[in-house]
Amino acid sequence: MNRVAVTGLGCISALGPDRHAMAAALAEGRSGIGPLDPTLADRLLIKIGAPVRDFDPAAHFEEKRLALLDRCAQFGLVAAREAVTASGFDFRGEPGLRSAAIIGCAVGGMNTLDESFLRLYGEGAKRLAPLTIPKLMFSAACSHIAMEHGIRGPVFTVASACASANHAIATAFQMVRAGAVDAALTGGSEAVLTFGTLKGWEAMRILAPDTCRPFSRDRKGLVIGEGAAIFVLENLDRAKARGADILGEILGFGMSADAADIVQPSVEGAAGAIRACLSDAGLVPQDFDYINAHGTGTMANDATETKAIRTVFGAHADRLAVSSTKSMHGHSLGSAGALELAATLLAMRGGFIPPTANYSEADPQCDLDYVPNRARQGRIGTALSNNFAFGGLNAVLAVRG
Repeated sequence: MNRVAVTGLGCISALGPDRHAMAAALAEGRSGIGPLDPTLADRLLIKIGAPVRDFDPAAHFEEKRLALLDRCAQFGLVAAREAVTASGFDFRGEPGLRSAAIIGCAVGGMNTLDESFLRLYGEGAKRLAPLTIPKLMFSAACSHIAMEHGIRGPVFTVASACASANHAIATAFQMVRAGAVDAALTGGSEAVLTFGTLKGWEAMRILAPDTCRPFSRDRKGLVIGEGAAIFVLENLDRAKARGADILGEILGFGMSADAADIVQPSVEGAAGAIRACLSDAGLVPQDFDYINAHGTGTMANDATETKAIRTVFGAHADRLAVSSTKSMHGHSLGSAGALELAATLLAMRGGFIPPTANYSEADPQCDLDYVPNRARQGRIGTALSNNFAFGGLNAVLAVRG
C-alpha cells in the first residue's frame, strides 16, 4: 500500500480567486458571506450567500470555449490549473495513462439549467443550444479537467449530495494508495447560486437570513456558497523522488450510511464514519489536534455532530480544536468537502487554526472548543475533515500536515 501525498492545491471561493487569498481570509477570520447580486436577490426571501465575486470568465477562457462551460465547470478548471501548476506534475503523455480525475459535484450545471428553463417556459423558445446537455451534465467539470490536462486513466464524477467531494477525494486516494494509478486530480466544484436552486433551498426553511453561525446558540441555518477546490494526489515516494513540495498526506478515509432519514442527521451514522476513518488510518483519538467540522449552522446538524465527536473521541474531545469554515466560505454543497480540506491544509501550512466565524453565544448542546471568531496560532499535526450529507451519507478524511 502506497502512502499518498497532496502536492498541488487550487481553489476559488467566496474567500478569493486562489489558495493565497483563501489562506489570508482564513487567518484573518474574514467571512465571504454577504449580499447576493440585487438582480437575483430581489426575487428571493433570503438575500445573502457566499458567491465567488468579481469572476470574469473571459479572463480564463476563450469566447468559443465558454459556450461549452457552465459556471460549475469554469470553477473546476480554474482550480485545477492552479493545483497542477503548484504541483509541478505534468499529466500529459505517458503519465496521463496512469492518472485519474475524480471530481465531486452534487447538482452540476444549474446556471445552464435555469437559463434553459427560462427560455423554454418563460420565453416560449422552440429550441435550445445544441450542446445544452454536455454543458449541464454532472460530469462536465471532470471531463473538461481531464481533457485540458491529458488524463486518460479513470475519469468520473461522484455525486453524493454534500459528501460528494469527500467521496471523490477518498476514491482518488484509494486508487493511488492501491497502486491503480500513480497520480490523480480530485476535489469538487459547484455553482448553485441560481434563482431556481435557491428557491428550492428556501422551501426547506433551513437558510439563515443574516449569516452562518455554526455551533452558536442563536444559529439560524446554513448559507449557500459556490466554488471549487482541486488537489493533485501522488504516490508519496514518487513525489519525494521528483522533489515535489508536499502539502500534506492523506492518511485514511471512513464512510457510512445512516439508512434512516433523507434529511435528519444521525449520531450513530456520523460516529460510524469517524470510527471507520480512524481505523483505516491506523490512528487513535489522541493522535488528532483538529477537526474541520461539517458545521452547517443548522440546529440539527451542529448538535448531532458534537455528540458524534464526543462519542468517538471521549475525554480527548475536550482537547480538540473544532471549527466550521462554512462560516466563512458558505456551504457549497458538492464542493464543500474539497474547500474544507483545502482550508485544513492551508492552515497546517500557515501555522494557524481556522476559526468558526460569526460565533456569538454558547449552546449547551454544542460544548466543544469551536475556535470562536479569531484564528488561533498553533500547529495542526493531524486532522479530520467531516462531511455529512442529505440521504444520511457520511464521509470523513484524515490528513497530516
